[in-house]
Amino acid sequence: MTGSGERDYVLGTHREEIERLGLQHRVWRPHVLEGWRRAGITTGSKVLDVGAGPGYATVDLAEIVGPTGEVHAVERSGNFVQHAREICAARGLGQVRVHEQDLMAGPLNVQGMDAAWCRWVASFVSDPAKLAATVARALRPGGVAIFHEYLDYRTWRLAPPCPPLESFVSEVMASWRASGGEPDVALTLPSLLEDAGLAVKRLEPKVFVIPPSDFIWKWPSAFVETNLQRLLELGRVDETWTLAVREALRQAAADPHTLMITPMVLEIVAERRS
Repeated sequence: MTGSGERDYVLGTHREEIERLGLQHRVWRPHVLEGWRRAGITTGSKVLDVGAGPGYATVDLAEIVGPTGEVHAVERSGNFVQHAREICAARGLGQVRVHEQDLMAGPLNVQGMDAAWCRWVASFVSDPAKLAATVARALRPGGVAIFHEYLDYRTWRLAPPCPPLESFVSEVMASWRASGGEPDVALTLPSLLEDAGLAVKRLEPKVFVIPPSDFIWKWPSAFVETNLQRLLELGRVDETWTLAVREALRQAAADPHTLMITPMVLEIVAERRS
């Protein structure tokens, strides 16, 4: 059964969303692994996975740090926690601890971490400043936090322009804000991290410009498909609107000359001051 906490997730926590998150992780995995490497995550590291979702990044982190390291995965969705525990158990990753906890509801009992990884969490929580402070407290002095958060969600467009997709992006952002989140949270996150006692060391925007033949296209197109249904469930749109968006994207994907510009993400690396 899905409880009220699961319904609070603007994107849902159902099976289709778990599958979409797996696809999303595969698309972003090479960029994430490189970011972790540059941040110093290695064998024996102790890492906090903030808002771990179904555990895809948790598994990668556990395999990097090895049996001498630790990964503490924190996630509030019971559905996601179950999935994370199952895939870690199946791989024999005893160095992982999965904590079912809402970071907005109480303190996190994890300290002394070498690194923290946080992807698309600050944009969904009700208090990003509280999240920044929680991450800072979990790190040892000199520990690093790596964030991937949206900087400009409206960069998600097609070339040539596609008004139905732009309408979809507007509806997604509106539903996001209605749930208490902020899609463009990276505009303010660096200053919140500084206020929390972290020194921002690197800022790097990430955006893809891709044709339909590129594997990365599958990530945003899968998001459209699952979230058209989600917007219907939330009562924000009607069937006629969803059909128009779906057909416009289908036509765009059938044209090899179409280009998709993905929502701009900012990679932030910050170090806890002594």
